[in-house]
Amino acid sequence: QLQLVESGGGLVQAGNSLRLSCAASGRNISSFSMGWFRQAPGKEREFVASITWSGATPVYANSLKGRFTISRDNAKNTVYLQMNSLKSEDTAVYYCARGRQFLPRDSAEFDYWGQGTQVTVSS
Repeated sequence: QLQLVESGGGLVQAGNSLRLSCAASGRNISSFSMGWFRQAPGKEREFVASITWSGATPVYANSLKGRFTISRDNAKNTVYLQMNSLKSEDTAVYYCARGRQFLPRDSAEFDYWGQGTQVTVSS
């Protein structure tokens, strides 16, 4: 059974950066697309980014392009999300997930999810 564990969240001031990690165990994720989602209080879960098994062609939510970068290290079975120039509206629980197809964007296209890590950005 695949387990995904996110880490790296916390409290940060606006304008600063955080790097989230998603460590996979139980199964190898190197042949799967992976993605990040987030859910702010009172809002629906929204797509952040996804990346192919090779890491060659990431895609991002339009509103996050240029500030967030998704990457992966298949040797470590880990996916990352670098978040720069953080804003208060980035406050959310961030989830990683394994994709079922090439560069998924919709939550229905992901089959395994982590428990999430809280990111709080203070202004």
